[in-house]
Amino acid sequence: MSSRASRSSRPVTIRRAVTRDARRLTRLVRGSAAYEGKYAAAVADYRVGPDYIEAHRAFVAVDADEAAGRVLGFYSLVLAPPELDLLFVADEAQGRGIGRLLVAHMRSEARAAGLRRVKVVSHPPAEGFYHRVGAVRTGTALANPPAVPWDRPEFEFRISPERGVSLR
Repeated sequence: MSSRASRSSRPVTIRRAVTRDARRLTRLVRGSAAYEGKYAAAVADYRVGPDYIEAHRAFVAVDADEAAGRVLGFYSLVLAPPELDLLFVADEAQGRGIGRLLVAHMRSEARAAGLRRVKVVSHPPAEGFYHRVGAVRTGTALANPPAVPWDRPEFEFRISPERGVSLR
């Protein structure tokens, strides 16, 4: 899938993550400004390993103009139970519509897999983003110390079936 982020004329491609992306995805998570300060401990030792990439539907947004295909963001969709497990956009790519593009791609993947709903347990600072991209607040995930010592908003994406397609 190739697309353009809404706030940039540079093309962005979304492709399936491969095991060699693991280090770059780990660096993106650990370096996220959204996890500075009190949130830093949650990602300090976080690792997106090759085994994770192989086990889940992980996709990366890359800058299609660059030979190396710089990773601008990524997401991971877990099918059972349906959940958007990870969604990160590189700090320098924020505001280009990459997150919105990744969510649209995730919805398409979920629809193709026959999912009707996809749960998200959000990082508190990302709550506004999930509202803007159409997720519906469904509750609160309570703190789970020591890894996550704060409550987190829970959302759900409702996936509408394609016209003429019946989901069971």
